[in-house]
Amino acid sequence: MIVRGHALLNSSTFRGLTAGQRAVHLRVIETTDLHLHLLPYDYYADRPWNGIGLVNAAQMIEKARSEADNALLFDNGDFLQGTPMGDYVAHERGLRDGDIHPIIAAMNALEFDAITLGNHEFNYGLDFLMTALGGAAFPVVSSNLSVKKGASPLRDKTLVKPYVLIDKMVADDSGFEHPLRIGVIGFAPPQVVDWDSHALDGRLFSRDIVETARAYVPEMREAGADLIIALAHTGIGASRHTDGMENAAVPLGRVPGIDALLTGHSHLVFPSPVFGNLPDVDIAAGTVAGKPAVMGGCWGAHIGLIDILLTRDAGKWEVLGTRSEVRSLADAEAAPDPKQARRVADAVAEAHTDTLAAIRRPVGKSDRPLHSYFSHLGELDSLRIVAEAQRSYVASRLSDPDLQDLPILSAVAPFKSGGRSGPAGYTDIAQGPLALRHIADLYAFPNAIAALCLTGAEVIEWLERSASAFNRIQPGSTGTLLRDSDFPGYNFEMIDPLDVQLDLSQPARYDPDGKRINKDAKRVVSVTLNGKSLDPNARYIVCTNSYRAGGAGNFAGARTSNLVLSDEAVARDIVRDYVSRSETVAVSQAGSLSFLPMPDTSVVFETGPSARHHLATIARFNPVPRGLTRSGFLRLKLDLSGL
Repeated sequence: MIVRGHALLNSSTFRGLTAGQRAVHLRVIETTDLHLHLLPYDYYADRPWNGIGLVNAAQMIEKARSEADNALLFDNGDFLQGTPMGDYVAHERGLRDGDIHPIIAAMNALEFDAITLGNHEFNYGLDFLMTALGGAAFPVVSSNLSVKKGASPLRDKTLVKPYVLIDKMVADDSGFEHPLRIGVIGFAPPQVVDWDSHALDGRLFSRDIVETARAYVPEMREAGADLIIALAHTGIGASRHTDGMENAAVPLGRVPGIDALLTGHSHLVFPSPVFGNLPDVDIAAGTVAGKPAVMGGCWGAHIGLIDILLTRDAGKWEVLGTRSEVRSLADAEAAPDPKQARRVADAVAEAHTDTLAAIRRPVGKSDRPLHSYFSHLGELDSLRIVAEAQRSYVASRLSDPDLQDLPILSAVAPFKSGGRSGPAGYTDIAQGPLALRHIADLYAFPNAIAALCLTGAEVIEWLERSASAFNRIQPGSTGTLLRDSDFPGYNFEMIDPLDVQLDLSQPARYDPDGKRINKDAKRVVSVTLNGKSLDPNARYIVCTNSYRAGGAGNFAGARTSNLVLSDEAVARDIVRDYVSRSETVAVSQAGSLSFLPMPDTSVVFETGPSARHHLATIARFNPVPRGLTRSGFLRLKLDLSGL
């Protein structure tokens, strides 16, 4: 049983021991949201990328372990999907008897103590996931995902173990060893069953994170857990608990009996100023709801550390102090003898070689460059190929006579548009041959295809949700950032081939999470299809993906009752087949995005540095380069006067 004590520590060490007390320093190390970034390699650009990868992170892990007598290593989910290697293993090579998935082999080499599941573990289906997990030499825990739901969380038949108890002999500062039983429990966003409903419907069920924790934590205590660590694939968000919330770290931290939180899902870093204004979050102390917490970024570019100082008195363990820290590859010193990093590299070498051969296979040709540097400015060529491929596929599979004559629209988003992915996180494909890696670049996720039947009013509301990606621009102002940095690029959806005009002087109707904040706000000025205004009362088929159709992002009409096509076909494969059917893909110029002119008004737009080579395509904004930001983005001054 832990009795929480007063945390007395300075910036570099723990203090607070009384004479004769022996202290145990336990270090908890986290990786999270690796998304199969194992080697420092960008498969889309087909070149090394030294700022990422579990091989590089392994050197930080090795150093962190060497600094503490007692250390545990955990992964917090979203490890299975995210690079062409994941697609290659899942869709081409497969996992034969005796095969170990590359990410599992890498984790085995690093000797992880336990891992939990994120939402992207299910992108390739439940059977593939369970086959992959079969090679793990460590426990996998997730308490709120079940294959059979009972009357309460404790009556559920969970997909994997809900928690594990790790019995560890820990050394104190005098070298004496003591038994410590550590409970490790896992959580995933409940929305996973909706986001991959095409593959999980009726096979996987979810519960609220906090509800599940309240049920299992007392059981873990009764089983003798001295310390409980939550592997929570959830973000740090609202303080107030609501049932089924996606980012539930703060209310989870208030659950009695949980001693430390490993968080993730958001691809952010905690502690950091990003979370400085949230209630019940203390970035100086590194705590969430008073509990030590960490979030270690994504892609192996960071690791998270929680140091816990413990002392034992009369059989009870007491926490004297905690400290949370995130270490970055950008600041890391190379390990003097990176044995574990070499073991990780050796474990994935064959899969890497095979993936390179696969992504370099030719698929087709493009008659123009395809990039996403200016997708938010209405340069949509890289999106139109995806839109046309989706529309062609859906049109060939609509069998209901009541639907066949309806106009088919196609919703697409620039998955790679900077933001948290950094200045290199853009699509940039030269005119000419298209290889398989370029298709993966155009469509970065293995989502299945889906189609909805929506009213024109719902389509317009969908566009309002997307238009909230921009900051409000005051007429006559200069220097305002055009994009809302908290709004993910994958939620900026255009619907092809509509012509859409926006008024950026109006407030956003939605916040970045899709919550309506200004009911009467109206940024969408006009929406036309083939020169005619969209009829709010008419019906339209909207091509999308399983993730969006399952409700992700809170877009209007994205619900099961409107689903008219749900297919196992992966959207990326649909794009590949579409491109391969034509000797040269000619990108349609139908559909547009534009802004109402604003006299004497300019904004700042941040994009990738290589956008300099394509400024002619946005000449209507009179772009003026203003140098690079500290993080490496190109800043452009854009004139909104003469659009």
